[in-house]
Order: sequence, then C-alpha cells, then structure tokens
Amino acid sequence: MHGMVGRACGAGLVIGVLVTGLAACTGSAGGNEADQGREPVKPVATACANGTFTWSHLTERDRLTGVSDPERLGKGGGPLQNPMRRVYTPRPSVRADGPAPSPAEILFSLGKKAGEIDSDARTLAEAGETWSFTDVRQPAPELDTDRIKPDAAGEYVQYAGVREVAADFRYRCPDGTTVSGHARNWTVDFAVLTDCEVRPDSPVAREAARRSCGPA
Repeated sequence: MHGMVGRACGAGLVIGVLVTGLAACTGSAGGNEADQGREPVKPVATACANGTFTWSHLTERDRLTGVSDPERLGKGGGPLQNPMRRVYTPRPSVRADGPAPSPAEILFSLGKKAGEIDSDARTLAEAGETWSFTDVRQPAPELDTDRIKPDAAGEYVQYAGVREVAADFRYRCPDGTTVSGHARNWTVDFAVLTDCEVRPDSPVAREAARRSCGPA
C-alpha cells in the first residue's frame, strides 16, 4: 500500500510502525454499549467432540473499513484532522447446515488452517488458552484511534481496513456423520495514508481513493 502504516494489529500478533497491545486494537469483547447494534450470533447445535475438520476455498482479502475526506497540507506536512467515516463493519461469522462444534471451535480450526493460530492442540478446549480470533463476538476495530502525520505536502486521505479470512469446512464424526459450513473472521487491523496525487498501489487503497479523492 502506498503511504505509511499507522498501525497493524492481528489476533495475537502486533506488527507495524506503531506497536500497541492487542486489547487496544480489538477493544473489549464484553457486552457493553459497543455491542449494541451488532448482529447476534446464532447458536449452533453441537456435534461430536472428536471429529475432524476439512477446509477448502480458503481466501484472505483486505477490506476497507473507514476513510476520511481529503485534506491538503503544505510544505512539511502536519497532523491530519478529518475523521474517518465507517464504510464496512467486519464481523465474525459461522454458518453450518446441521449440528456442528461450537463457533469458537470452528474458528479455532480456521485460525490454525490460515496460520493465524499457532497451536498443536487438536481442539480449543485442549489448548487451554484463548485467542481473539476464536471470539465470535469480537468487536470491529475502532476508527481514528491513531492519527497519522505526513511529513510532506500533498492531498491526503487516511483510511483503515482489516484482513478477512474465510473458508468452507466439512466436519466428520467417527460414526460417519458430517456437517458442512462456512466461517469468516478478520485478522490484521491497519491504518494507512494515501496521497490523492499519487496512483494507489493496492485494491483497498484504490477503493479509498475512489471514495474520497474522486475520479483519477
């Protein structure tokens, strides 16, 4: 992506220029005001506890979550003031066509498949620890938590995004019973700067430019 990265936080991993704790990136998973308006997680009937997952059609995609209006800065740059408006709210999602393991167990398996979770445990229950990636009520990252300060003149737009991981699964019990479904969650949370006068070099940057900079 063109420009500078203000933050980049993942489920259990923190990278980027600005190093912050995971809690600062994901917020609280408790039932507070931030939970209001979030789609409820539908309960999933449970299946056997000793089945095996098979995953297919794994995809990773960067999604734009927020973007600011453009702001022109003179020589030497300076702090940006325009707030970001939300354009997409990422949410964990688990769907199954019959009795299945808990959503957290499904996301645990997806996280291992995607390389987001490093664990030798066969199940989340056996792991004895938790990851934000397995939290089906993980809140979307907040916008405008980090303000980026460019150091040169230009017409700047700040934008934010996440990396979504999604795949289809098939869960098979020892007795031959199977259930199929689909799971999705987000991993990396990033804040980036782009200049309207410079051609964007990534799909998410181009979307931010289309929304705020206007036609090229």
